[in-house]
Amino acid sequence: MSADDNILARVLRRQARERSEHPLLVCDQERITYADAESRSGRLARALITLGAGKGTHIGLLYPNGADFVIGAFAAARIGAVVVPFSTFSTPRELGAQLVGSDIQILLATAGYRTHDYVARLSELLPGAFDSDARAADRLLCPAAPQLRHIAIDYAAANPRTPGSAAPRPELPDGPEPRDGRIGLFGTGRRIRDIGELDPLADTVAEELLAAMERDVDAADPLAIIHTSGSTSAPKGVVHTHGGLLGHQHNLNEIRRLTPGDRLFCNSPFFWIGGFGYALLASLLAGSTLICSDATDASATLDLVEAEKPTVTNGFAAGVAHLARHPSFAGRDLSSMRRGNLYTIMPADVRPADPELRHNMLGMTEAGSVVLLSGDDSDQPEHRRGSFGKPAPGFDTRIVDPGTGADTPIGETGELYIRGPYVMQGYYGRSREESFDADGWFHTGDLVRVDADGFCYFLGRRGAMIKTAGANVSPAEVEKAITKVTGATAHVLGLPDPERGQIVAAVLVTPDATVDTALREHLRQELSAYKIPRRFAAIRPADVPLLAGGKVDIQRLGEIFHA
Repeated sequence: MSADDNILARVLRRQARERSEHPLLVCDQERITYADAESRSGRLARALITLGAGKGTHIGLLYPNGADFVIGAFAAARIGAVVVPFSTFSTPRELGAQLVGSDIQILLATAGYRTHDYVARLSELLPGAFDSDARAADRLLCPAAPQLRHIAIDYAAANPRTPGSAAPRPELPDGPEPRDGRIGLFGTGRRIRDIGELDPLADTVAEELLAAMERDVDAADPLAIIHTSGSTSAPKGVVHTHGGLLGHQHNLNEIRRLTPGDRLFCNSPFFWIGGFGYALLASLLAGSTLICSDATDASATLDLVEAEKPTVTNGFAAGVAHLARHPSFAGRDLSSMRRGNLYTIMPADVRPADPELRHNMLGMTEAGSVVLLSGDDSDQPEHRRGSFGKPAPGFDTRIVDPGTGADTPIGETGELYIRGPYVMQGYYGRSREESFDADGWFHTGDLVRVDADGFCYFLGRRGAMIKTAGANVSPAEVEKAITKVTGATAHVLGLPDPERGQIVAAVLVTPDATVDTALREHLRQELSAYKIPRRFAAIRPADVPLLAGGKVDIQRLGEIFHA
């Protein structure tokens, strides 16, 4: 990897020179080339400079997948600012906490997305922020977000009448034109600055200044603060540098053979590390085309995939299951997809008969996306069932007994520790000692075992292990066994029990919310007796309780057994 590939601005400029009209992103009706991305992000970067942005400025992005996110992220990174994406799933409480916790100074956002009205939400979170007496020299001064100085809203993207809108979004009330041309009226009295008003400001900044600021960015400078999904605790802001994040994606691209000729279809949100690193930054480095969709209509997404002919897929398999259930799916030509992990929508000739015999991947925000993987797309022998591949280049690993702190023998379960140049710098706002041990190891909380050939097997989260009558049970192992026997998705959890401490329970997700009465007997061929759930329940897919981050809410799921 050359020195020019470890800083985002240099990668973008090079790709814009070498493949200017090659598409970088296709998202529903949006399409931007590498040249578009370079010129548009450069113009926004110059406008941000007029607002005081520069090296180290924290710039928040509140956008769904699409060109606005890409342009905003690239613009911030080019001038050395730190990109801080926010989840479109965020509750008002989460958004407010992250605005303050990540010290956002400038926020770029869409006015609304699907059922979310972010203008109203920001007005509620930042009371009085846009009153005239709360501003000084066109800056926000608000105790609720003490570092925040500027907000720019894209009203057009949230208007359902806008061409290319993938889904209806909240219609925003009109207000009088702002007197000063910059801060105007909210829908109910005041309105945040429209992002379109930034564009003329770019003309006041010379191209030479932008180029100089780009030259001042180093590989060791922070590129992004990516929040964890918060499935087991409050989301934490993870700091990654230009060199660390780009260097890691470069290595991963070599393993999965991503090239300029590839078209990657990904359903991972850009605000999480899988979408930001393993999809967006990976595509930029490879010079490939990234395809995504925000459409709520399965038919529209299938139209997009069929027309754009992706060659590679990646993302959350559960997020495309509805596409395979659409009545038109059987008649679609999706033969272009030859590699990837979205098996449900891939052609039958490349789809595995048993996904458990293909290497899976383990990713985490703290590792800058995928940390365990394999470039071997073929079916594996039975003894390698459930493999997650091997550690990615650049990662030192240990498998440690949580009780003793000693390395575990081959085949024994332990916690995965990682260390190396691509691991995060730390959690924003926390000391290094809170993130790493004295020897620099990050304790992932993931329980794994390693076989004699060095292949890793993910068994679950350390805190999720079920302790029943003195024995440890991995929910992931039981879930896999149930899926193998039934074909249904299963969620396994521990329920309190006065005699055993906990008992194993399972909730199956089935169209008719029923459980085969013979399931326990079938599982005797797959699991030791103490691992077989003592209680079963079933729910329909639409009834699965979810957290704001889109993951299953295990606590609420457990309430099914108390109903």
